[in-house]
Amino acid sequence: MNKPVRRVALFSGLLVLSLLIRSTWLQFAQADELANNEHNRRVKINTYAQPRGDIVVGGNPVTGSAPTTGGDLKYKRTYKNGPMYAPVTGYTSQIYGSNQLEYVYNKFLTGTDDKLFLQRTTDMLSGKKPQGGDVVTTIDPKAQKAAYEGLAKYKGAAVAIDPSTGRILALASTPSYDPSVFSGEGSKDQKAWEKLEKDKDKPLSNRAIKELYPSGSTFKILTAAAAIDHGLYTDINAPTDSPYPWNLPDTVTPMKNENESAPCRNASLKVAMQYSCNNVFAKIAAELGQDKMRETAEKFGFDKDVFMPVSVVKSIYPTKLNRPQTALTGIGQGDLRATPFPDRHDDRRHRQRRQADEADPGGQAARPGPVHRRADQARDHGPGRLPRDREEAPGDDGVHGQGGHRQGGADRRHHRRRQDRHRTARREQRQDPVRLVRLLRQAGRRLPGRGRGLHRPGGLGRRPRRRVRRRARGTDREEDHGSGHQEVSVA
Repeated sequence: MNKPVRRVALFSGLLVLSLLIRSTWLQFAQADELANNEHNRRVKINTYAQPRGDIVVGGNPVTGSAPTTGGDLKYKRTYKNGPMYAPVTGYTSQIYGSNQLEYVYNKFLTGTDDKLFLQRTTDMLSGKKPQGGDVVTTIDPKAQKAAYEGLAKYKGAAVAIDPSTGRILALASTPSYDPSVFSGEGSKDQKAWEKLEKDKDKPLSNRAIKELYPSGSTFKILTAAAAIDHGLYTDINAPTDSPYPWNLPDTVTPMKNENESAPCRNASLKVAMQYSCNNVFAKIAAELGQDKMRETAEKFGFDKDVFMPVSVVKSIYPTKLNRPQTALTGIGQGDLRATPFPDRHDDRRHRQRRQADEADPGGQAARPGPVHRRADQARDHGPGRLPRDREEAPGDDGVHGQGGHRQGGADRRHHRRRQDRHRTARREQRQDPVRLVRLLRQAGRRLPGRGRGLHRPGGLGRRPRRRVRRRARGTDREEDHGSGHQEVSVA
């Protein structure tokens, strides 16, 4: 090969190498940046090329997908009872993006999540159309309807959770909106969005998690807890040193009660809570001071970030308070602000969660949130989505089951009841060992032999040593083996 040809070959090789390096850089290093670029129309086309997965409430989907006419986006999002469930689902719009659960689980709902890789591969090889996964919520339809209809005439929010599991049963905000009216990209969708944005009542704002409100008398529960935690009072039935009328510290302003005839003079904590006595709780806050009040408030989640999995605005206990302002916080007034959403990170709940994990390492501790599971975690279907042609029926777990796939409903109910009895027994172990033994026997669990104590790390004391009786060569002997009781016959 002569010299000019070698030069041309070398130059051509360098060009090919540079193309390979550039394509590799685009495919791997810049893949996420290009995929998330707002000007990348292909990403949006791919997102709306197939029906989106559903958000399920009470076993029934409250979302759907409808084909569009014209344009390169084949499907758009639809909602059932949109205004009632909008604070839970959020919205997905071809123009304005998405929020709430629609945003958090966007990859799963569109079928691009890594957990659905096996399902996508199977669909591609079998020639099936790709579909997104479903998100199953913990929302109770009856509770949600009651909360929404109860607030319909007012501006406000309501949140209901199951304190034993942390599941959110209702999350309502009024006034609300219908996400279906702006889910497309037509002129009507744009006008509907602009109308909602200009509305002075702010229907697009989720008041349950994004707005702060004066706590009012609900904060008196925290004030009572602060009084007990810091030793100001130890008996809720004992009289308090609370004269009436009582003036705010360093002022001549009297602290009045709504019910002037209520027995609030020197009332006990129990009576003061019953009649909502302002003089009692304001005086408690003034005596404890802002530092101790803030310490207790933080235990209940104030001044902390909250996620459920959507971020929730912080509840605020104000700083740099004087004595009269501190007294006002004791009755939930002044600059004190709180969100309707209960905090999942408070110290008390952390302790309960740790105790639950210790008592039942294989179970589920209380973790507040609106999502029960995603379809890839479903018991009957394994990785992938719930079938679109399923016949849904109320399931044993209180969420939903799938017709044609349910297996031994009665057996599962029996198994769940048995697990519940085990968990109840473990929780009550430290409180009542005798009751623990009785509950374990009722649950059908094999109990330790006679003479063996109940052992738990940091629990009910030392475990008795185990004695094993061996019979050999016609003689009996006892050997010490640490714990338990077992008889062994050796030939």
